[in-house]
Amino acid sequence: MTEEVLEKYELVVGLEIHAQLQTKTKIFSSDSASFGAEPNRNTSIVSLGLPGTLPRINKTVVAYAVKMGMATHCTINRENRFDRKNYFYADLPKGYQITQDEAPICVNGNVRITLKDKSHRVIRINRIHMEEDAGKSMHDKDDQYSLIDLNRAGVPLIEIVSEPDIRSAEEAAAYFTEVRKLVRYLGICDGNMEEGSMRCDANISVRLKGESAFGQRCEVKNLNSVRNLQRAISYEFRRQVELIENGGVVEQNTLNFDAANGTTSVLRSKEMAFDYRYFPEPDLPPLHLAEEWIEALKSELPELPEQRIHRYIYELGLPEYDAYIITEEKSTSDYFEQLVKLTPHYKAAANWIIGPVQSDLNEGEKTSLLLKCSPCNWRRSLP
Repeated sequence: MTEEVLEKYELVVGLEIHAQLQTKTKIFSSDSASFGAEPNRNTSIVSLGLPGTLPRINKTVVAYAVKMGMATHCTINRENRFDRKNYFYADLPKGYQITQDEAPICVNGNVRITLKDKSHRVIRINRIHMEEDAGKSMHDKDDQYSLIDLNRAGVPLIEIVSEPDIRSAEEAAAYFTEVRKLVRYLGICDGNMEEGSMRCDANISVRLKGESAFGQRCEVKNLNSVRNLQRAISYEFRRQVELIENGGVVEQNTLNFDAANGTTSVLRSKEMAFDYRYFPEPDLPPLHLAEEWIEALKSELPELPEQRIHRYIYELGLPEYDAYIITEEKSTSDYFEQLVKLTPHYKAAANWIIGPVQSDLNEGEKTSLLLKCSPCNWRRSLP
């Protein structure tokens, strides 16, 4: 497929990002939500879905969802409710998932991203909703059986659903990275993709440039790194263009991405798509969020990356590049905050962070030790 042919088409992508919330207990029970316990230890009759058990909402989950909505400029729905999403998986104990469908907690937000050429784009957010996670199936631990670990069943999630505003793999990576940065600054999710704390599904389609109608989309499930997100999008773009150019039709399939060879394959076809049969969750009343509670949560919001970048540039006089580098990781930015209390030489402090300190951090082992050290220990290195 030549670049000339690819240039005729426009990529259209929307992302669904699942962020696992850092609460002590699960969303509808008092079971521990901690990661790393022995299989099936963090369970009870509620998370196992036994008959007669009833869910009870974890208030911290609601607070975290509201804070994420505020950080992404969403409208917070004061009246929202839960629904049942009906499907069968072996690791879904109740045979349905409690989620939010028609009345999510947050709608109509946006995230501003910065690209490598320093240009900016705004990606709209359709909705943020709360839901419970499923358990985990393991198919490679035994030659004859699949094993089920239900520790994760009922762990709270928020799903951040973007509009189809993304037009390149680079934009997708920048958007995902910005969302991960926000949840870390808010302290609601650790953003650890390796442990499954954040997962991403990408809805991908193509259309001829200049057309307004969207093409038929395919959904690539459970992308577990920013690099694999970019690889999957790039592969799907070329695959769909080649299919159309050869007279074929893109079918609405759910796809799996094979990280080993960088290709996608059909997980479920359109004919096998689920009919989720959503209906209002009968065991949970609608949520009515009091205005004074919303205002109290707003007062708890930390300074977010975009606000820090603005302050570093316009109050501390840092170059835009320095401000973005320092705020990439909250721990680094927090360390810089301590550092500039000890010196008026802000640019020198930034140079030291971006140079020697960042070099040490890149070695890996020193990261937690270095950023927990008091800047007083490094004061003699500054002007």
